[in-house]
Amino acid sequence: MHLKSYCLLLGVSSSAALAQQHPLSPNGRKAGAAGDTALSFWKDHLSWWHDWTPSPSSPKGAGLVPVSMLWGGGNNGPLDAQRLQQFEQLTATPDYVMGFNEPDCSGADVSADIDVSRGVDLWNSLIAPMGDKGAVLGSPAMCRQKDESWLKQFSQQPLNRSWDFTAIHIFKPDMAGVQADIDYYWNTYQKPLWVTEFACVFDQNNFTPCSDQGQIDQWISDVVDLFEANEHVLAYAYTDGLGLGTAWPPVKSDGSLSESGQAYLNAISKYY
Repeated sequence: MHLKSYCLLLGVSSSAALAQQHPLSPNGRKAGAAGDTALSFWKDHLSWWHDWTPSPSSPKGAGLVPVSMLWGGGNNGPLDAQRLQQFEQLTATPDYVMGFNEPDCSGADVSADIDVSRGVDLWNSLIAPMGDKGAVLGSPAMCRQKDESWLKQFSQQPLNRSWDFTAIHIFKPDMAGVQADIDYYWNTYQKPLWVTEFACVFDQNNFTPCSDQGQIDQWISDVVDLFEANEHVLAYAYTDGLGLGTAWPPVKSDGSLSESGQAYLNAISKYY
């Protein structure tokens, strides 16, 4: 979909959007990474990355667009508290700012676990003002994927400024599940989508990561093709987060690229 069409959906003029000078696909490319472990291998084919912090910084990510995040409300673990403090101390406005990481689930320093009213207060006081200064804003990203209710409630509250793109997590074992998540978020919120974390996971079976390497390699190839072909997905990021088994991490213990990491490199190299 063209910028003008998205602007109409967002309720802003195309000239106002262009004035932000930050495209909804960073540097005009969709491919990105969540975490920096494999950036040195992938960087020539990526455009952006994030590491769940207010100020992503890594020598491996030189030349890529870093995307800032306000992870949570500061009360769900020491990292959560640290990240809130760091966000409050930002002196420059990031080009891109994402909202909370899985506020609808618990687990210290795993999911943000904040209620909707607290989320609204944080959004209006810390995130919306950055949008007023030109930052492109991403919604909070849900833990429960298309079964969420938190973002629905959040979207109905008096937000000083809405988000520009909906940030989503996709953990599914097949393309039908991936497509269902995409369709849900597009149909519900009618805003461009960033898949800020994705991985091959049997999410309906106690969140069991895929373990068959052949399945994972094919899944990565298929999901990148799906994201690239889908007009509503404007960015996506392979996650190197925890809890995804032994086959998914993109880098081995010796620092070399894993087979899964190579599969992602092969998939994005077809496009960039």
